[in-house]
Amino acid sequence: MEDLSNYRKSYEKSELLETNIPEDPINLFNKWFHEVEDFGGVDEVNAMTVSTIGLDGFPKARVVLLKQFTYEGFIFYTNYNSEKGRAIANNPNICLSFFWHSLERQVIIKGIAEKTPDNISDGYFESRPDGSKLGAIVSNQSEIIPSRTVLEENLKQLEKDFEGKEIPRPKFWGGFLVKPIEIEFWQGRPNRLHDRIRYHLQDDFSWKIDRLSP
Repeated sequence: MEDLSNYRKSYEKSELLETNIPEDPINLFNKWFHEVEDFGGVDEVNAMTVSTIGLDGFPKARVVLLKQFTYEGFIFYTNYNSEKGRAIANNPNICLSFFWHSLERQVIIKGIAEKTPDNISDGYFESRPDGSKLGAIVSNQSEIIPSRTVLEENLKQLEKDFEGKEIPRPKFWGGFLVKPIEIEFWQGRPNRLHDRIRYHLQDDFSWKIDRLSP
């Protein structure tokens, strides 16, 4: 057994008070996102954990990249036939979470996912490098494959097939927009008395703000 009980850190970099937060959580997310980006120390500020309820009834979390956020919600892209894509189709209630250790911050988002319109998915796919486009086409994401060699050989064949040609977005690949119903902001504080502010969407589409005990 390895004892990790002495792994401790004092969180002292910032605070989160009701007197300095906006009424809309997207504004606060935008502020935090760019503060973390400007502060540095995080390779991919847009890396987030996406948690779904799988077809087997178990929750599963994986890290993906946030590609856009608007007042509607948060957008990421994936293979719709993947394990996560099928899980979302079966149960669109998902959770996104960000942990930005450089500023001792965490954001947890509960929301409902829906496919983005084709023009949004098309626009993002067209912006990707050709290698990423072909990678999306060649991979039957989450399916069992006999070896990496098979994957690499299939990619080489696709490169030949599409040489000098436009690479269209496959219909099985596209975006999900996660419309938030609850967003919690966590700011580390000394003595484990962390700040936790939760925004919860009301029936009139306003946000109710509560402080949670750490």
